[in-house]
Amino acid sequence: MEILAQAIAVAGKAIGAGICMGIGAIGPGIGEGNAVGKALEGMARQPEMSGTLRSTMIMGCAIAETTGIYALLISFLILFAL
Repeated sequence: MEILAQAIAVAGKAIGAGICMGIGAIGPGIGEGNAVGKALEGMARQPEMSGTLRSTMIMGCAIAETTGIYALLISFLILFAL
């Protein structure tokens, strides 16, 4: 009976970590895609501002990616620390 309880706990951890990464990876993907698309539109309209738009876009993508990294950290904590 104890083995079954441990198996259910491990399965719950795996499902929880998977849901955490699933939700945590959707946001940065959508946000970064939107940021890159809008930056490319701005570069097409005003090519002289491409340097400023590119650096701002890269900084925004880096900040948006931190949420995915936090989700990965939480999923590792769920899997291995609990």
